Amino acid sequence: MKNVLLLVHDDAGQEARFQAALDVVRSIEGHLTCLDVAVFSSLIDDGYGTAELLLDDERQREVGNREGLERRLGVEGLPWNWIDASGDIALRLTEGAGLADLIVVNLKLDSGSGPDMRGIASEVVLKGGKPILAVPETMCGVALTGHAMIAWDGSEEAISALQAAVPLLRLAQRVTIVEIVDGSVKVPSEAAAAYLSRHAVHASIHPKHPNVPSAGREILKLAELLKADYLVMGGFGHSRLREAIFGGVTRHMLTNSPVPLFLAH
Repeated sequence: MKNVLLLVHDDAGQEARFQAALDVVRSIEGHLTCLDVAVFSSLIDDGYGTAELLLDDERQREVGNREGLERRLGVEGLPWNWIDASGDIALRLTEGAGLADLIVVNLKLDSGSGPDMRGIASEVVLKGGKPILAVPETMCGVALTGHAMIAWDGSEEAISALQAAVPLLRLAQRVTIVEIVDGSVKVPSEAAAAYLSRHAVHASIHPKHPNVPSAGREILKLAELLKADYLVMGGFGHSRLREAIFGGVTRHMLTNSPVPLFLAH
């Protein structure tokens, strides 16, 4: 993991995304690509030039946004480049994901304004083919050297997330695997721990839980109990990832997680 793609857009979640991306790039000695998306797709011409005025406003706002972030990047001492784009955010991120190892976006924005970050994160992880790090808008960085919790269900998505997260998990002082038993786990958490140990990541396994009414709520409850600094997961439970994102555990996590979520398909 060396190439981090950051969504740049002047919205309530940008500062959290920016700080998280800087933390990741510093920790892995990587490269940051800033993809600045000016959003035009929802604007409709009403015959009075309103759409063009709104487009100009958006362009000017993003120009000012770029100038401010470039000044800050200039003193960070890390390698970076900048790409300007326009249109739909999820589409542009998906198109730009090819040479990225990780894409930094947000969880659902608490402020209620700005882009639909939960929808963007969902679409990018499904179509981009790369893991995402989705962060709460109130976060000021991510504690990569802290406690990482892995929500495990033995699915292909969980395996993909585990493998993709190894470079970050190596940085953590503590890694805990949490498995909620529902009778469908094909690859047990012990096998996941053994895999990580071969990558010099020594994870503990939290006592397994029987089936619970809401896996999403249980994961968040355990994350709070264990004081996790970030979560790693794929699709969780019986649903495939697409179903989980739009109607189940992953949707719940993208809506309610108080800590960053590392998610892979």
